Amino acid sequence: MKYRRFGKTDWQISEVGYGMWGLAGWTGSDDNEVQKSLELSVELGCNFFDTAWGYGEGLSEQILGALLKKHADKQLYAATKIPPKNFIWPSKSHFELKDCFPAQHIIEYTEKSLKNLGVEQIDLQQFHVWEDAWADNDDWKEAVQKLSQEGKVKHWGISVNRWEPNNCLKSLETNLFSSVQVIYNIFDQNPEDQLFPLCQKLDIGIIARVPLDEGSLTGLLDYNTTFPADDWRSTYFVPENLTSSVDHANALKPLVPENMDMPEMALRFILSNPDVGTIIPGMRKIKHVKSNIGTSDGQGLAPSLLEELKKHRWERQPTEWSQ
Repeated sequence: MKYRRFGKTDWQISEVGYGMWGLAGWTGSDDNEVQKSLELSVELGCNFFDTAWGYGEGLSEQILGALLKKHADKQLYAATKIPPKNFIWPSKSHFELKDCFPAQHIIEYTEKSLKNLGVEQIDLQQFHVWEDAWADNDDWKEAVQKLSQEGKVKHWGISVNRWEPNNCLKSLETNLFSSVQVIYNIFDQNPEDQLFPLCQKLDIGIIARVPLDEGSLTGLLDYNTTFPADDWRSTYFVPENLTSSVDHANALKPLVPENMDMPEMALRFILSNPDVGTIIPGMRKIKHVKSNIGTSDGQGLAPSLLEELKKHRWERQPTEWSQ
């Protein structure tokens, strides 16, 4: 496993982290294999784990808490997120701060996360949605400063709304944040325009989420793919999105190098960018842990391939199904 400096935190974190959304709320998970996958990830050098209270109403946090306790002798970094008070993902531009993150709500859910994780201090506490219009509101700042001064949170971050990478730039300038989590992959290259340069300037760590575009960059979806009604992806891969996602993935298939599959190419595309601190693919199966962590070998994609992949940038705007 290769490690990268994570912005102003100065942590050395594994460039392949562990996204824990799929451990709570997605179908196809086997609890026994999930535990084995988590254990294997630690064995292979993964030290950054990203969860949220919203992932199973604290269940994913509790799973991570058990892992932290079992490996108390290791430096494992736990990142979690505060849900918006109105429990609407993503936030909308007309939402006010009081709808999502009034000070007392920030404090209340930080306390819940501390309990679920079984720790006295959260390494990285993130806002699970964000609107840059809140940048100048003192209410959230007072809560952040209070929790930091009490030693309950070490660093703070923003998890940016889907396909809105610039909806946080002014907020990052407050210097209260150490990280930003953003969708970045072969299709979603927009963060390179404004967000990444600002993060470089401010020394803010970058977490690249949704590296496989919720599954379309595995190359395994087809036009007839369906998900169970209780699986989040059933509301995301609606016909208009599924068809276009498969179209875009199919266009990539001729570019996949020999002895490589599409997921590996997708992860190596992100790791080829030195601005990124870590990527957080979901890993519910042992084979995924092995293959994903196997991309952390310092071998980026060939410059010629990276140039070709730049052409597959896909401009998308938030819609009613793109939560």
